Amino acid sequence: MIVVVCPGQGSQTPGFLEPWLAMPAFSAGLRQISEDAGLDLVAHGTLSDADTIRDTAIAQPLIVAAGILTLEALLTDGRRDRIAGIAGHSVGELTAAAGAGILSNAEAVHFVRERGLAMQAASSLVPTGMSAVIGADETELLARVAELGLEPANFNGSGQIVVAGALDALDALAETPPHRARVIPLQVAGAFHTRYMQPAVERMTVVADSLSPANPTLPIWTNRDGDRVSEGIRFVKLLVGQVSSPVRWDKCMETFAAAGVTGIIELAPAGALVGLAKRGLKGVPSVAIKTPDDLPAAWAMIDQQS
Repeated sequence: MIVVVCPGQGSQTPGFLEPWLAMPAFSAGLRQISEDAGLDLVAHGTLSDADTIRDTAIAQPLIVAAGILTLEALLTDGRRDRIAGIAGHSVGELTAAAGAGILSNAEAVHFVRERGLAMQAASSLVPTGMSAVIGADETELLARVAELGLEPANFNGSGQIVVAGALDALDALAETPPHRARVIPLQVAGAFHTRYMQPAVERMTVVADSLSPANPTLPIWTNRDGDRVSEGIRFVKLLVGQVSSPVRWDKCMETFAAAGVTGIIELAPAGALVGLAKRGLKGVPSVAIKTPDDLPAAWAMIDQQS
């Protein structure tokens, strides 16, 4: 059982698409998505600096474009029929929705462009941020978070929870962290997946109504609770709600484990989800597709399933 996973915001690094542009199909696809999104993703994936591609309105389309095109490069020669399904982390759910056939590539790009702009606008209303907390007792951490008026945003598994909210509250958490915990501020523009994103939910509800989702042709699991979703319309509704609700990647990994996952392949810009899988799905082989040089290892993992 091979599962393809799609990373979320924060996984991008300056120049990460440079090696991919040597592939004519990838280069042409990226230029088409750039045109659809109204962004020069070729430049942002090769030349733009870290601060530029940290901008939510740029980062999200860039990550989804990279994932969609990496998936197309991966699933050649009938390999699509040999993977067990797909799932995405946060904005990576848009990549997964396109990969599963729920949305066309153009619809996914339109949705993610609007999502990035909506979340950027919501972030500008109140100064907020996010911090990763590693090694805390979950019960103790959630009690402390509630006390400070913060919210859990990502349950990533393997002892990592991302919390979000007001900057002074995040500073207070860092000053007096839970027992044996580390608090690491994240370089993001706002408190994603919390109540602060409600204005973005309202905007994305309108965007979702303009789409024509199909039922998935690949199994797909939701960040909401790790369950498999069989209706395209429901998945799109979950995409809208996900903007202001926690990402339960821990539940996704629990579902993979219960189903007997035998391999994890992470699409570009890869690394974060494979890292979580190495701790949360111990012993399960994984491949992070960072450059085209990683494709043969991923193909070999899939081909072993036949």
